[in-house]
Order: sequence, then structure tokens, then C-alpha cells
Amino acid sequence: RLFPVRPGAALTRWFFSQYPHVQLDIMKLSVDVAAVCLWRKLVSTDNGVDLQVCTSKNPTCCTRKMEERYQTAAKQDIQQVLQTSSAALKFLISRNAAAFQETFEMLIRLAENYTSTLFCNAYRTMAAEATVHVQEFFTDVGLFLFGTDVSTEEFVNRFFDTLFPVVYNHVINPGPTDISLEYAECLRVARRDIRPFGNIPRKAIGQMGRSLLPSRTFLQALNLGIEVINTTDHLRFSKACSRALLRMQYCPHCQGLTLSKPCLGYCLNTIRGCLADLAEVDLHWRGYIQSLEELSGALSGAYSIEHVLLNFHSLVRDALVQARINGPELLEQVNKICGPPVRKPKQSPGCSFDQNKDNQGLKMFSRDSEETFANRRKEFISQLRLYRAFYGGLADQLCGNELAAAEGLPCWNGEDVVRSYTHRVVGSGIKAQSANPEVQVKGTDPVISQIIDKLKHVIQ
Repeated sequence: RLFPVRPGAALTRWFFSQYPHVQLDIMKLSVDVAAVCLWRKLVSTDNGVDLQVCTSKNPTCCTRKMEERYQTAAKQDIQQVLQTSSAALKFLISRNAAAFQETFEMLIRLAENYTSTLFCNAYRTMAAEATVHVQEFFTDVGLFLFGTDVSTEEFVNRFFDTLFPVVYNHVINPGPTDISLEYAECLRVARRDIRPFGNIPRKAIGQMGRSLLPSRTFLQALNLGIEVINTTDHLRFSKACSRALLRMQYCPHCQGLTLSKPCLGYCLNTIRGCLADLAEVDLHWRGYIQSLEELSGALSGAYSIEHVLLNFHSLVRDALVQARINGPELLEQVNKICGPPVRKPKQSPGCSFDQNKDNQGLKMFSRDSEETFANRRKEFISQLRLYRAFYGGLADQLCGNELAAAEGLPCWNGEDVVRSYTHRVVGSGIKAQSANPEVQVKGTDPVISQIIDKLKHVIQ
């Protein structure tokens, strides 16, 4: 008998009046799905013979096209759950990565300000020339700190190389005219042999290397953490996993069981199979957090980036004092290597540096702020430790909090609603999945293998 065409609730009421014996089943369903599903059960002649996954001995209300749509929905659902579960962790790392980078940028600006102010206050006649080299130096500091492949030894040496002709012209052998460009170039090349600044350039190289490298590695590690989460948030599911997710989440709908949830053990087997690759990340993720903790510790002390950058101007001041004290000896050495100075009309302007620039920042980033920066790192690491087992316990978290039925309630076992799941529940990781009754796992995703390799590199 064909159903008359009746909209919405009217159709449902008519259906119940005609078929009262199925009213108990209907109580399990939402009204709209119940009506459509049971209608298909009663009038269908194919009984789901073309279904690939949601096959059943019972009547079904699914078609092959519905099954395909459900499979797409199942993958989207689990991806959404993955992204939701990692959202707080991702926010923690990305927020702190941005904050630490901003702090480093502020430190560089303030250190440049301190050094340029030194020249304006104590060596005003050469300040305009010197501040150009100061700006170039701190540009190199920023490039190194934020990932460019430059050498700390190279840019520290370059700074003192280019500073020497300026110091010679204004401190060691000042005159009514400037030295020529050719003579300045000779001085620049000879600086490492003459050593006008004594051991201070070597000291600066050591301090910069021991300070900037851990800071750079720390920032790179934070960005890697964000990359790991972005990668695992968009995990590519295998065909076997996609079918298992469909069976777990939407196949009960084909029997009208729209309110049923999977049994906990069934859910764990399915999700552990689908997330077996992510479980392999667990050991390396724990090592990654341990490495971040060690890097954070290396950012403190005498070689902290705050201490080294904000005291660089003191090294420069000491270098200038040493050059002035050793002036007569330096003149003899320069004359032997470059000859007497060749002069040109004087063009050196006075100090053009705006000493008020970043004054607000100078006040804000006081010496007390070094302790605040250290406390922020400690707080970040303390919060990050809570996520050490994130990847190892992800399947348990998803099933326990989101996907599975509560303990003691009837649940879906992949075929029917039952009181409990009877199959063995496997552990996490690729090897454990050989005994998984729900999902066949073949091997590690190459994308996840690449992420693991990157984590290994940071740990080393």
C-alpha cells in the first residue's frame, strides 16, 4: 500500500495510526528521520543490497548514495573533533610564539637604541656614521634570530670592521677633513690584524652565539609545534578507516537508530585504528616538550638574550675606550699597513638619531622585565607540560568525552544495539593494530613520518 503524500507531522501522525506496533521503535528516533527511514523500510524492495558498509539482516532505509554521503560526513565529523580537541594546545603555543617573537623584536629595538644613544652622547661627531653601522648590525641580529642563515661571528666581525674607519677618523686620528673611501676600505680590511678593539669583538662573538642560538632554536621549536598540530588536525584517513568511521557513526542511522552511540570498546578500536599514526607521534612529542623545557632554561642567566643585547652598548663603549687609549700604537700600525691617511672634504654631520624614539618601550622594558620574561617562559612550559600525553591519549579522550555511549547504557557495536562490546580492545600505535577487529592498518603515513623526523631533529 502506498503512503498518501502528507507533509511533516501530519504524515507521522497518520503513520502511527496505521502502524501502532512500531511505536516503540519510533521512540528511539527523531520524528523526521523516523518517518522517512521507516517509510523506506516498508516500501523498499532492494533492502540495501547495493550497500558497501552499512549492510544488515534487518531492513534498511539507506541507499548507496546516502551511504557515500554519510562516509564523507563521518570523516568531516572526526576531523572537526580532532581540531576541537587540539584547539587549546594550538592556541597556547601560537599565542606564546607570537608573544616571544614580539619580546625579541622589542629587545632588538631597545639594544639598538642604547647603542646609538651611546654614540650621540659620548661621540657626537661620529654618531651619524656610526648609527648606520649600528642599524645594520641589529638588522643582522634580527635576521639570525628569526631564522635567516647568517653567521653570528660574521655579522659581529662585520660591525667592528666597518666601525674601525669611523673610530680612526674621529677618535684615533681626527683631522679637519675625512679619510677617503679607499683609505677607509684599507682600514676595514686591516681591522682584524691590527685589533684596535682588543679582545672585545671576540667576546661579543661568544656572547651573541651563546645567547642568540638558543633563542632562535626556541622560536623555531614553537613554530614546529604549530606545524605538528596543523598536520595532525588534517590527518588523511585511509579507505579502511573511512569505512570504519562510517560503520561506527552513521550505519545505525540506516536502521533508524539515530540516537545510539558506539560502545566505548568499539569506539576505542575504531579511533585507535584511525589515529594509529598519531599515537606514533606520542614519544617524540614528549621529547619535544622536554627539549623546549631545556631550551627555556638556556635562555636564562648571564647569556640570556635580554642581558646580552641590552648590554651590547657597554661592550661597544669599552671597545671605543680601548681604541682611544691605544691610539699612538694604532697609528703606527695603520701607517705601516695603509700608509698615511688620504683626506677629503669633511662631510660628517652631527647626531641625527632620535633619542626619544622608543622611550615608552625603554620605560616599559626595565631591568625588572627580564624577570617577567623569565616568568612567562616558566608559566608557558608549566602549561605545556599538561599536554605531554596529548597524542598518546587522544583516542581515549575522543571516545570518553565525545563519541562513545556512557558506561552501562545500550550501545552500537557495529551491527546492532547491545548491552556491551565483546571484542578485544587493542592498544595504541601501529604495532598494536595487527589485532584490531575493526580497522586494518597497513603502515605509517609519510606526512606523519616527516613530522616525526622534524621532532627528532629538535630533540637532538
